[in-house]
Formats: sequence, C-alpha cells, structure tokens
Amino acid sequence: MGHIVIAPVGDNPNALFIGMKEFATEKVYLITPQQNLKKAQQLEKKLEIFAIPVTIMLVKDGLMESMFASFGKVVSDNDPDNIIVNVATGDRLSTCAALSAAFANGLKAFGIMDGKPMLLPIMKLSYYHELSDSKLTILKHLNEEDYTSLQNLGKKTKMSTSLLSYHLNGTLRYKGLLNLRLVEVKEHNKQLLIRLSSLGKLLLKGYMPLCDPKKK
Repeated sequence: MGHIVIAPVGDNPNALFIGMKEFATEKVYLITPQQNLKKAQQLEKKLEIFAIPVTIMLVKDGLMESMFASFGKVVSDNDPDNIIVNVATGDRLSTCAALSAAFANGLKAFGIMDGKPMLLPIMKLSYYHELSDSKLTILKHLNEEDYTSLQNLGKKTKMSTSLLSYHLNGTLRYKGLLNLRLVEVKEHNKQLLIRLSSLGKLLLKGYMPLCDPKKK
C-alpha cells in the first residue's frame, strides 16, 4: 500500500516527484492558496501519467487556520499511519504551517536535502490523542467566547469546578490543557478566568471535520 501524501503548493512544486521516488504514493492532497492554483492544476495533470488521484484543497481563510482544517479533513478520511507530509513543495510560510499541522496530528513529514528526501524529527505524538472527550468539550465551549469564569464554564459543560480544575491542570501522569498550552488563564477581581489559546483555536480548526455530524 502506498502513502497518502499531503503537500503545500508553493515555491518548489516539482519537489513532489523527488519524494515520490522514495515514498510509494497512492494519493496526493495539494493544499494551495488561490494564487498557486494553476501550479496545483499543473501538478495534477502531471500525476495523471502515474494514475495517482489528486485532491486540490484551496486555502480560503488564514494560512495557518486553513492548513489545520485541511489536515483535519485528510486525517478524518484516511489512515494517519499511511499519511506523510512533503513540506519541500511549499514556501517558507506554508512549510511552517504544514509542519505545525503535521506535528499536531502526529504525522510523518520530510523535506529535501541535496536532492534526496530527509525525514524530519517530528514526534510521533498527536495532540488529539492527548485530548479526552471531556477536554474537547471544554475547548469547544471556550471557542464560543473570550475569557470566562470557571463557574460559567461549569454551567455550560455541566462539570464541577474540581473536575474542570483537574482537566486544566492535569496530574503527574496526564497533561492538562494548561500544560498542553491550549488554554490561557488570568486572575481578575480574585476570580480565575480562562480562554482558548491561539494553539487551542488552531487545533479545533483541525478537529472540527472529525466532529461533523454529517459524516456519521
């Protein structure tokens, strides 16, 4: 069985074919902004020769947010163990976004050095695997507003303050949302307030497709 390849379309689209020599490819997902759509379509046409199906995914929102959302869709449709990310095809910004999304999903990734693919040292650990249903529930409710109190969050999630504190702070064995840097807290009028962090928002962007009720 071949790999499912994710590749951002940027400065070096032909690096896609260098990667294919090393990693047998079954399908390709090209993530591209509108200005690089023509490059993506040219790659799609070239891949027709190899009978490799291509899905072009347009970046419609901010680059980072759209990259996470696109990765979430690919991961939900395929076996993550078969997915590999070719970051050599992108420009500086899309490479950074693709690497971040690959790390968050625990996906293998590679670049090109001296004309040869080089696997990058991304930990085989998915942020999503660290999140229980309760933690995801907390994140989803925090996504609806800015700073909120534990009491207000407790009403929305139907969790006690002590249970919320457990999921926020974690234990020696399990990391909490604060340790994972998915939430931020501050104190105001002797009251602890909490909100979703930028990383938390990005992770939810990539997780939402997995929660789409239409897919069930």
